Amino acid sequence: MPAISKILIANRGEIALRVLRACKELGIASVAVHSTADADAMHVRLADESVCIGPPSSRDSYLNIHQIVAACEITGADAVHPGYGFLSENSKFADILEAHGITFIGPTADHIRLMGDKITAKETAKSLGIPVVPGSDGEVKPENALEIAKGIGFPVLIKATAGGGGRGMKLAMNEGEVEEAVAAARQEAAAAFGNDAVYMEKYLGKPRHIEIQVFGDGEGNAIHLGERDCSLQRRHQKVWEEANSPALDNEQRMKIGEICADAMRKLKYRGAGTIEFLYENGEFYFIEMNTRLQVEHPVTEAITGIDLVYEQIRVASGAGLSVTQDEVVFRGHAIECRINAEDPRTFTPSPGTITHYHAPGGLGVRVDSGVYAGYKIPPYYDSLIGKLIVHGRTREECMMRLRRVLDEFVIDGVKTTLPLFQDLVENPDIKSGDYDIHWLEHYLADGAK
Repeated sequence: MPAISKILIANRGEIALRVLRACKELGIASVAVHSTADADAMHVRLADESVCIGPPSSRDSYLNIHQIVAACEITGADAVHPGYGFLSENSKFADILEAHGITFIGPTADHIRLMGDKITAKETAKSLGIPVVPGSDGEVKPENALEIAKGIGFPVLIKATAGGGGRGMKLAMNEGEVEEAVAAARQEAAAAFGNDAVYMEKYLGKPRHIEIQVFGDGEGNAIHLGERDCSLQRRHQKVWEEANSPALDNEQRMKIGEICADAMRKLKYRGAGTIEFLYENGEFYFIEMNTRLQVEHPVTEAITGIDLVYEQIRVASGAGLSVTQDEVVFRGHAIECRINAEDPRTFTPSPGTITHYHAPGGLGVRVDSGVYAGYKIPPYYDSLIGKLIVHGRTREECMMRLRRVLDEFVIDGVKTTLPLFQDLVENPDIKSGDYDIHWLEHYLADGAK
């Protein structure tokens, strides 16, 4: 594969700026695409070229494949980086780019399809030696749901096969709740994804959400870059992530990491991927694989010193991985807080103009954000406006640093979730790392006291 000379960044916000910075460091020309609402975005200002691809609606701009391909042809971009969200896991998009001779900086379309359907992904993971959650063998129909649930054991979770973000997901605590839960999950899945197929899994009471970062070169070589703990969630949306997990020791870390890396070697997987697990009582249970860069990738970069976007571009250009597994060294601890333009109590979106902005600094501090004083946060997209990442030699040092930088961070003019993190960093459970995927919602339900 020839070297990449110009990358079109098919995304917006902080991830678009993150990719742009990697392009700048690598000496690769960049193209920013944007909607009319994002004309003043930072990545648009800093890119070598920019192309407006449509009105504010994502469907008419960032999800408009024809407009993005046209932008590639107009600018001569020979590669596309999709970031996360939008078209990052769209196999049709990857196929179309390939048909036009444009490199998709990500996995093959076949691998995206393979892992995009939750049932197929689970079956594939099981065949590759990855531990899975006990559950149904394939799709669950209303007529056989109760029988399957009894076989698994209550409580059970009904999930959309094409799902994500908690949509199409319903809990049945006993036999009497199965019929209604399946019907509700199917209805929600059809509305959200155009596919009402659901499957069933054993519901774990107090698990942690652990994910393993993997990287493959597409030729049968693959490595893992350790785990991230993403257990602090609200409505299945991650809020706070850290690496390494407070719940794992090095032996567990390396064992599950090698299982995942070996699976990617067998699959001949290309590019960045994340294998997500529920973890309870010392056991890992596969839930899904994301065939893209994750929002929380900076904590992995912090503890390994490896630039994941650079690695994506390198693999996509055919140069292979820059490191072997033996060369991956984990140093210290990192925590990421997702800063959203939302009311910190009600989580109602808070679009508007940022009047004052001051990002914290100092040793071990990183802020990934595309906002600035005077920037108008549009109401059309996800409310994530930045990520605060801190790194320290130990988790205790990391928490001390996080406490300091949260007090230093200033975003005025809109409401943000910064006050939530100021509360969390003082909580005894968070300080000790003793939390699970239900902890944050219980905390918020109790009035954050």
